[in-house]
Amino acid sequence: MSGRKSIREGLRCMKFKVKAVIFDLDGVICSTDKFHYQAWKSLADDLGILFNEEINHRLRGVSRMDSLNIILERADREYTLEEKTRLAEEKNRIYRQLLETMTRADLSEEVWTTLQKLREKGYQLAIGSSSKNAKLILERLELGSFFDAVADGTDIMQSKPAPEVFLCAAKKLGVEPEKCAVIEDAKVGIEAAKAGGMTALALFGDARGCGMEDYDLRSFADLLNVME
Repeated sequence: MSGRKSIREGLRCMKFKVKAVIFDLDGVICSTDKFHYQAWKSLADDLGILFNEEINHRLRGVSRMDSLNIILERADREYTLEEKTRLAEEKNRIYRQLLETMTRADLSEEVWTTLQKLREKGYQLAIGSSSKNAKLILERLELGSFFDAVADGTDIMQSKPAPEVFLCAAKKLGVEPEKCAVIEDAKVGIEAAKAGGMTALALFGDARGCGMEDYDLRSFADLLNVME
């Protein structure tokens, strides 16, 4: 017991020396899970395909087209690439309509205060998200011009666990990857951060305890305790 306690307390004292912090967007800065679920559910219902929370969990951190392919595993016929492209566009149309209902109130005070304090401490801040709707979400949250750089699905060819989106964010910031910390809530995001040579900090989701993270954050505000 005493050994476990000392290890735990040692982790609490851990400090990471970086110049920049790159945040995943959905599940870290805010949560649009319910909108993704509603949009995919609407599409699946129209196609007569089963879609539930269990299936939805498999879509975390996965690109739109890969998510569609997971849903179509239960379809009673094959879909052409043209049909899949149309279906993915329809899902995004529904999703964007739902995003328009977001406001500044969907951003927690803890997140806002922590971001402000990180900026005051001199850290460069960026978004690294596979979503092609990242800029719209940031605008709805009134964070459109807050971050020093935004790398999203429009900038990359490969989704997480490939490190491309985080490397893109670091390049836009002008900071070496090894001097960046990534905040993620998905295991694939942690994999991507490590593949890019960055410090990986887990917050929520299956990122915590996945075995590849450098540290498990206790809360968003815990960032202020682990940054030198």
